Amino acid sequence: MLPALRDRLRELCDIDAVSGDERPLLRSLRTALAGQVDDFQIDVAGNAYAVRRGPAPGPTVLIAAHTDEIGLMVKSIEPGGFIRFEKIGGVIDSLLPARAVRVRGVNGVIGMKSGHYQSEAERTQGRKAGDLYIDLGCSSAAEVEALGVRIGDPVAFVSPLLEIGGQPHLVAGKAIDNRLGCAVLLELALGAAPAAGTVIYAFTAQEEVGLKGAKLAAERFRPDLALALDTMPTGDTPDMSEHRDLNVRLGAGPALQVMAGPGGRANLLHPGVRDFLEEVARERGVPLQACTFSGGSNDSAAMAWAGLGLAAGSLTLPRRYSHSPLELADLRDAVGAAEVLHGVVGRLPNLPDFTFLPDDA
Repeated sequence: MLPALRDRLRELCDIDAVSGDERPLLRSLRTALAGQVDDFQIDVAGNAYAVRRGPAPGPTVLIAAHTDEIGLMVKSIEPGGFIRFEKIGGVIDSLLPARAVRVRGVNGVIGMKSGHYQSEAERTQGRKAGDLYIDLGCSSAAEVEALGVRIGDPVAFVSPLLEIGGQPHLVAGKAIDNRLGCAVLLELALGAAPAAGTVIYAFTAQEEVGLKGAKLAAERFRPDLALALDTMPTGDTPDMSEHRDLNVRLGAGPALQVMAGPGGRANLLHPGVRDFLEEVARERGVPLQACTFSGGSNDSAAMAWAGLGLAAGSLTLPRRYSHSPLELADLRDAVGAAEVLHGVVGRLPNLPDFTFLPDDA
């Protein structure tokens, strides 16, 4: 599965789909899934749903991976042709200067003062995004507009997927978050149908700006179990402490977030869902990294509290250098997540009762 997954990931990462305009990625998914699933729909908010139904009735499981990536948005076009921008999602200001970007298929660069003329303070202190600009090589606003660029257009980073260290399972590039989850979900959707029941493979919109699409997906289908497939940071680099900060390592298997957000404000994992996922992982021989993640959350946090509440959880794929234009992942972790999710789908005829406190407990 690993070579095919790497090729699929490269294809998806090459697509620009900044939050709010996920259409380019949706077009690719529609092409890949047309005629390959029982139903394929795109809702008004930009969620895509690939539905696989078993030959017998049974429970419904929804597995979500968000399609959007962090990026920028055109804010204004100066008379001299330079573009000012806003940040979309968790963009890090200090990583912006001299970064290659793409606007409406046109390559550009985020400008900076020549190093020869920067003061010592300018060289050692990062600049705010509001002070920066995009250079498309145009000398007037009219030239920019002639390219079809207008206010509100998304701006994506340009960082093609690379193999790292000569190891084919290690890759780095832009939008690993969450094109890696999308690549796994796409392979699952193209695989076998469940023996009973229904699986909804949901490619959700605008996760990076508020977990928006997942809430709509959960309320639409009201599944018996909702799972998010996403990526998350690691704590295994020299600038992190694995025990003080985050006990997640690259290449050690998918992570199972038992808590998300400061003090658990985003989500606390349903105990029945945790038991189920750990049981399936053991059966499939996949190690899970149980962790608390105070630095963020994922679509499961929105799905758990959709409608009257759902049994929800997540499998998250470790990645280094989160929310940078070069995120690094180990594809073996993704293969492990796919194996666990295959196991979940295989359990559909006999999915557990996720009542929070069963009568016999």
